Amino acid sequence: MRIVSSLLAMSFAFAATGAAAEHHENPEMESAITYPDTMREELVEEQFGTDVPDPYRWLENDVRNDPRVRDWVTEQNAVTDAYLATLPGREAIEERLTELWNYERIGVPRKRGERYFYTRNDGLQNQPVLVMRQGIEGEEALLIDPNTWSDDDATALAQWEPSPDGSRIAYGVQDGGTDWRTIRVLDIASGETLDDTVEWGKFTNISWAKNGTGFFYSRFPEPSEEGEFQSLNADHSIYFHAIGTAQSEDRLVYATSDRPGLNHFAEVTDDGKWLVIYSSEGTDDRYEVNIVDLASPGMERRTIIRGLDHNWELAGSRGDVFYFVTNMDAPRERIVRMDVSTESRGIAEVVAESEATLEDASIVGDRLIANYLVDARSEARLFDLDGNRTGTVELPGIGSAGGFEGEPGSTETFYFFESFATPAAIHRFDSASGASTAFAIPEVRFDPDSYTVTQRFYTSRDGTRIPMFLVHRADLDMSESHPTLLYGYGGFNISLTPDFSPGRLQWMEMGGIFALANLRGGGEYGAAWHDAGRLQNKQNVFDDFIAAGEYLVAQGISSSDQLVIQGRSNGGLLVGAVTNQRPDLFAAALPAVGVMDMLRFDRFTAGRYWVDDYGHPDREEDFRTLFGYSPYHNIIDTLDYPAILVTTADTDDRVVPGHSFKYTAALQHEDLGPRPRLIRIETRAGHGSGRPTSQLIAEYADLWAFSAHWTGLTVPAGE
Repeated sequence: MRIVSSLLAMSFAFAATGAAAEHHENPEMESAITYPDTMREELVEEQFGTDVPDPYRWLENDVRNDPRVRDWVTEQNAVTDAYLATLPGREAIEERLTELWNYERIGVPRKRGERYFYTRNDGLQNQPVLVMRQGIEGEEALLIDPNTWSDDDATALAQWEPSPDGSRIAYGVQDGGTDWRTIRVLDIASGETLDDTVEWGKFTNISWAKNGTGFFYSRFPEPSEEGEFQSLNADHSIYFHAIGTAQSEDRLVYATSDRPGLNHFAEVTDDGKWLVIYSSEGTDDRYEVNIVDLASPGMERRTIIRGLDHNWELAGSRGDVFYFVTNMDAPRERIVRMDVSTESRGIAEVVAESEATLEDASIVGDRLIANYLVDARSEARLFDLDGNRTGTVELPGIGSAGGFEGEPGSTETFYFFESFATPAAIHRFDSASGASTAFAIPEVRFDPDSYTVTQRFYTSRDGTRIPMFLVHRADLDMSESHPTLLYGYGGFNISLTPDFSPGRLQWMEMGGIFALANLRGGGEYGAAWHDAGRLQNKQNVFDDFIAAGEYLVAQGISSSDQLVIQGRSNGGLLVGAVTNQRPDLFAAALPAVGVMDMLRFDRFTAGRYWVDDYGHPDREEDFRTLFGYSPYHNIIDTLDYPAILVTTADTDDRVVPGHSFKYTAALQHEDLGPRPRLIRIETRAGHGSGRPTSQLIAEYADLWAFSAHWTGLTVPAGE
């Protein structure tokens, strides 16, 4: 249920051409790149007695409304495209990526009545489709195909939810990667999309009333045309939409006009009796909780958790008894129950905090399925409703599991399991017998057993022990160093766990090593781990990542001439910051959709939420910390930098592209050595979700050709 945390929040040997190694060893041979002449303004502002220059502020303007920014994007892409076109092996990399991506991908099914709903991608479809089975053995029927919605396949199916009886589907439409959602309704019997249209949904789920007459959703007020993709989001509210009515008739269920900074999220309990409303202020899992008796004539509301102090996630309910996952008095989370029928609402512990970190829990039949992280890998444990341990879901190995949604009165559930070399497989699980059976196992064009996964622990600057996964071909000679892709995030209580990526597999197939560091700031070890990597402690995250690179070099796994760093969003900030702090340690840097101006992030769209992790730029203590590591403000023009390929999208309305635009302009202005500082700007794309498959393949091909060129990684020879 951690919708707020997700705001930021979401890889065979071939013959070598030899060109990549030659250029890597002789960077002075690289042809000079003529960067576009970016206008600099004499803009300096004083903040707390410090002069802060911002010569590229005009690049914050929306590309849709400012032709100067639009022209800058066109010019930058032309330079980047011309450079990438010269790199050996790019076409062959893209060809192999296309083969690796071509496998069936099935989502975790949801059962309503006798119908099973899930998403499916045949392999190279640009967008997954929504399908249904009538009964577990029934024939698959296509319900929604977003590949028909736009010519460029950049319009995607976002969230979707079947009605309780399975007769309708309410679903979100995401256009061009935006965070805005338009909600529509499909009638399954007729196959017709109803006239119901709900606009301006954002950071919302869809939760149906038990009788199927309508659904609850969250939205912001309609923005101005100029501010649609950049204005700060405020006045989040919950509405109820009745099927067959216009949105203008939707009933306002909950809003806090006196506290416009709160976000609100609603879900109906399985029995349909209660509406549970969660309110939060930032990205922290700290909620105030209200409940509404849906049977009461006036939809009476009561507060059961007051104050934004702790995490509360509903695992399930039995009548008036609610089961919550909470970090109240338990930094690594525990499960409690609460009787909401009484004013005292006494809280009783059901499952105590353990050494592992509890990620989430759900009730399936008469069992609690609790999903834990044990050193950043999944372990699903079973308990009865009194908290007695009854077993463990047997998972195939080191990997990530999720799902486990339950229906009242049923012991059936589904979950996925994936790892670095095994795509997500879907399993059907019976909570009474503890038996798992395969529902969908993807067939892939490589041998998963040809790869090995290990977990190591290294020491950060202050002595903290940090875990890191290493993944590579099993036949790789580890007595030699190899080009290595080091990935990190380190923020917002988000845990990085083993997951499958065709892009990363291609990197490893070419002989590269993939390393994933579980940095502080994430949620791998609970609240203390998160707290140790945010606000005034943010430098710990950068130290952890630098220490990971130093460990890889010291152990002979890689070298500073072979090490590539990559991160997205908050991870893009990470890459930008450590590149400034240790440019000598890395051969190439790949910051994606990063938060690069730490003094102005809170002025756009969802940026105001991020103060929980970053702090407030208008408070002196926070300003000093932010100004000290902000990638845009700390480029060191006396050092040679690694090769840098920034990636973003011109219509990202989560981390607005002005962050990457300004950062790139600043990089290109300085004399940072012979290696390139380029930006790749996608069009009709957002922060990452909903991107077409073809777009992803093209981007990975560019990233790997660029990285191989600067690390000496063997690239495919092609035809």
